[in-house]
Amino acid sequence: MEALIAKYLVFLCPIVSFTIAQGTKMIIRATKRKLTFRDIFAYSDMPSGHTAVVVALVTIIALIHGVNSSFFSIAFVFALIVIVDAIGLRNYLGQHGKTLNVLVKDLHEDSFLDFSYPKLLEKIGHTPLQVLVGALVGIITSLVGYLIFAI
Repeated sequence: MEALIAKYLVFLCPIVSFTIAQGTKMIIRATKRKLTFRDIFAYSDMPSGHTAVVVALVTIIALIHGVNSSFFSIAFVFALIVIVDAIGLRNYLGQHGKTLNVLVKDLHEDSFLDFSYPKLLEKIGHTPLQVLVGALVGIITSLVGYLIFAI
């Protein structure tokens, strides 16, 4: 029975963590503007849903299998890649999007350019604070799930 609960916690804690992070992000966005369907899986803003998922996965694996397990090692490396991507690479891509949007805007206005070069996203990365809050959401979600169901 314990193995069955552990298997489901490893699956459910990251999903619940993502739902909490994205739900919080949608509530914050709703205070600023009208929500759209795209806001459900939106990039950037507080907190980082991607970080919440991977940190929840690492945390629940550490609690169930221990930090000496190969499962933990794999999840930890995976989490590092996702977090570095959320802070670094996606911010860099956002800078490229902003630059390209300016270049396309500076070209003469015509419908061909508008159709061929859609406006690129400029804010797709996270700040370190947004990643930290996402990590806290992941840790807390997994700790609560573990304390309720696995003990």
